[in-house]
Amino acid sequence: MLYSRNLKQISFIKHCFFTKKGGVSKGIYKSLNCGIGSNDKKNDVKKNLEIVKKNIGCNFNGLILNKQIHSNRIIHIKDHKLLKKKSADALITKKTYLALGILTADCVPVLLCDPKKNIIAAIHAGWKGVIKGIIEKMIKKFIFLGSVKKDIIVSIGPCLAQKNYEVGEEFFKIFTKKRINSKFFKKMKNKKKYLFDLRAFIDFKLKRLNIKNIDHIKKDTFSDKNNFFSYRRSKKNNEKDYGRCISVIMMT
Repeated sequence: MLYSRNLKQISFIKHCFFTKKGGVSKGIYKSLNCGIGSNDKKNDVKKNLEIVKKNIGCNFNGLILNKQIHSNRIIHIKDHKLLKKKSADALITKKTYLALGILTADCVPVLLCDPKKNIIAAIHAGWKGVIKGIIEKMIKKFIFLGSVKKDIIVSIGPCLAQKNYEVGEEFFKIFTKKRINSKFFKKMKNKKKYLFDLRAFIDFKLKRLNIKNIDHIKKDTFSDKNNFFSYRRSKKNNEKDYGRCISVIMMT
């Protein structure tokens, strides 16, 4: 389990970037696979989620997950009623004892809070959602709920590192056509391919929005096979599926 330095300093915020350890799943899903959409045994995934809830300290209905679709959609949770799973890639709330959960397997988990206005949020930040403006949209949501930018705290968790984020020419052109600075790409020698730095792109977007309190947990999900699930690693190993790690934030 991994914790952010800046979030850990706030007494009423509980959070965790969970690794793949400490669960009950077997095989390629070993062991804390929280991916409801995976082909793992549903009962094992349910047990893993109960382990997460117990660690965070929320009740049976207190852990909120959504159907992630690589969008810029944000769901604002306004009450404690059990929600049906909706399609979105970010959650935000002002309610206590509601744990917001994000599932990742190379994409970037981003946890946010404003301890003065009692707001927490979680983002599943894949490249598609980021290029569609999910980061900017979330900060606007904080401002709408009463935040000022200097009070927003952000933690960026484990994700696919640039050295393993190989992309083709078409991917590169998507960004350059939108006039996004090519500094987030590194040309590979002797190949018509690039290495993309999604973490740096997210950090850049936050800083451009004048968000300054940003913490990074610089762990590479691809290379650290003992601690993280990785979509790209599973593809490289010709595995039929892959597990998902969970990142959670909650106010008490």
